[in-house]
Amino acid sequence: MRIYDVILKKRDGYPNTKEEIKALIDGYVKGEVPDYQVSAWLMAIFFNHMTDEERSNLTEVILNSGERIDLSSIKGIKVDKHSTGGVGDKVTLVLGPIVASLGLTFAKLSGRGLGHTGGTVDKLESIPGFRTTLEKDEFFSIVNDIGIAVAGQTANIAPADKKLYALRDVTATVDEISLIASSIMGKKLAVDSDVIVLDVKTGSGAFMKKLEDAKALAIAMLDIGKRHGRKMSAVVSDMNQPLGNMVGNALEVKEAIETLKGKGPDDLFELTVAIAERMVILSEIGKPEKAREMIHDTIKSGKALKKLKALVEAQGGNPEVVDDPERILPSARYKFEVKSPYEGFVESIDAQEIGISAMILGAGREKKEDGIDPAVGVEVLKKVGDRVQRGEPLAVIYANDINKYETAERRLLGAYRFSKTAVQKLKLIHEIF
Repeated sequence: MRIYDVILKKRDGYPNTKEEIKALIDGYVKGEVPDYQVSAWLMAIFFNHMTDEERSNLTEVILNSGERIDLSSIKGIKVDKHSTGGVGDKVTLVLGPIVASLGLTFAKLSGRGLGHTGGTVDKLESIPGFRTTLEKDEFFSIVNDIGIAVAGQTANIAPADKKLYALRDVTATVDEISLIASSIMGKKLAVDSDVIVLDVKTGSGAFMKKLEDAKALAIAMLDIGKRHGRKMSAVVSDMNQPLGNMVGNALEVKEAIETLKGKGPDDLFELTVAIAERMVILSEIGKPEKAREMIHDTIKSGKALKKLKALVEAQGGNPEVVDDPERILPSARYKFEVKSPYEGFVESIDAQEIGISAMILGAGREKKEDGIDPAVGVEVLKKVGDRVQRGEPLAVIYANDINKYETAERRLLGAYRFSKTAVQKLKLIHEIF
């Protein structure tokens, strides 16, 4: 088959067959199809989009381009979660211990962060000794032993997606629903979980800025997952301000621990419970009307916190971090209050700017090769709808490099908008599918 004909067909608005998509993608991965032809095909998709079947077929080709992780040797119902990314998103650190303490199996492969803040792997590695690079046998052994393990993603999963994304990034074809959905689900379906719950974020700190786009992405990914035989659900959540109060790796670990002790911020708790509830219902381990009660009980009883401690110990970390995070986790040399220049109410917060402030301090990566400073970050004290006095602290900056503080402070202050009249607090969960 001629790749020219595959491109022409898509350019003219007709759907490609699975065989055509496979020929193009496999040829590209092998170096037999040039990037200029794939670029033309991606641009044709950008303007003409894909059918549900095309999207599912593209996902299948992507996930079959590399290693697939067979979890059949792991006991129990395997549950997984994916977030489209946000600022202060430490849900996995709270969610995993909760569902594992309820008897579900949480075998998660997570990534490192690129951009605002670190990824789940970076956050966990801020715990002294915690290892996220695990051989497959060790990963399986830990999961079978305690019901939970979190490791870094293998480079062998979905290599086609890595090549496609790099090309999309330089050809202005990143933000197309079918391409986004197949990219995410190609990696997610390569791990053989039974249940997948998606956290699709929308707002200033999210990839999908508009709510309608976030909903469309959620529906597209759900369709792909169901076509591949997975039990699926999606929560569309707000990212027009950071989730929780802490933004930064060790800071977020500390907040996750506090949440499992029942002392965390309300929004982090609300979102985690919503995702956990979907996992419990889809896994059918209890009556749907009892799911939320089960989740609350495992936190109140301390079982979820105990499960986190078991996870930390099993992966080489210092388990005392659960009892005394202030002493065990790395801490920043400097701590500065960022004070409000206005009196009134917080009208809006640009979550992305808060994330960039944390990245400037060293909590995130601008380039893949950049290192992470686990101790630094931002604590958000005032959120949308809160009343604030002139000179009252809006946030706290934790820094190790005094020269980075002023730049981070400027970005942080620029993220806030104020109103003289009362402002309604933001809705956290927009929709659950």
